[in-house]
Amino acid sequence: MIEAPANRAAAVASAAAANAAEAAGERGERLRVNEIFYSLQGEADAVGFPTVFVRLTGCPLRCRYCDTAYAFHAGDWTSIDAVLEAVRTHGARHVCVTGGEPLAQPNCLRLLARLCDAGYRVSLETGGALPIEAVDPRVARVLDVKTPGSGEAACNRPENLAALRPGDQLKFVICSRDDYDWSKDFVSSHALQGRCQILFSPSAAEVAPAQLADWILADRLQVRFQLQLHKILWGDTPGR
Repeated sequence: MIEAPANRAAAVASAAAANAAEAAGERGERLRVNEIFYSLQGEADAVGFPTVFVRLTGCPLRCRYCDTAYAFHAGDWTSIDAVLEAVRTHGARHVCVTGGEPLAQPNCLRLLARLCDAGYRVSLETGGALPIEAVDPRVARVLDVKTPGSGEAACNRPENLAALRPGDQLKFVICSRDDYDWSKDFVSSHALQGRCQILFSPSAAEVAPAQLADWILADRLQVRFQLQLHKILWGDTPGR
């Protein structure tokens, strides 16, 4: 198990605390929202479904391959009521709360619960460095396990693995053969098979999709291979 170095863990905790303090200073139930948009879900169990995405501002991690760095700082403070109204206008059944790192904002938990109360099928995309235990049990949690190639493997939070439920999904972004071997060993050493869905994705421009597929098949590895559907359709266009 990879333990976070004290300085990196402290930096992540400090960033999360700063976000919490900023949110606490705002009146009522508010969140800093980067964008709300309607598209097809490109990843995980709900892939292909029309989905409303609520992207929250801020992230304490700096993954080397991050494709949403525009969400690190930009965003407007928005009431949860206004977020729900914006979601309602799209008429979708599925809602995905993402980031950045949505759990860096404490009011994200309240937003998730209210979306569930409104009858939506709700998923959460989280980077794995912050606690997931308090997330509403009706939410499908898509949790990253950061590989060494991400540059943030030291920030994986081991306690989150103990909180996994069958409806959750663990996502590994594979940047190299070394990342693949590391991820395969991680799944085995933490006895993750059968506990939830396990997703392996190739990092764009680093591992060819067919190469990763061949590795999985050669090892008879019982994981779900996935590509990012939205990138196949629209590239890196924000809001798609």
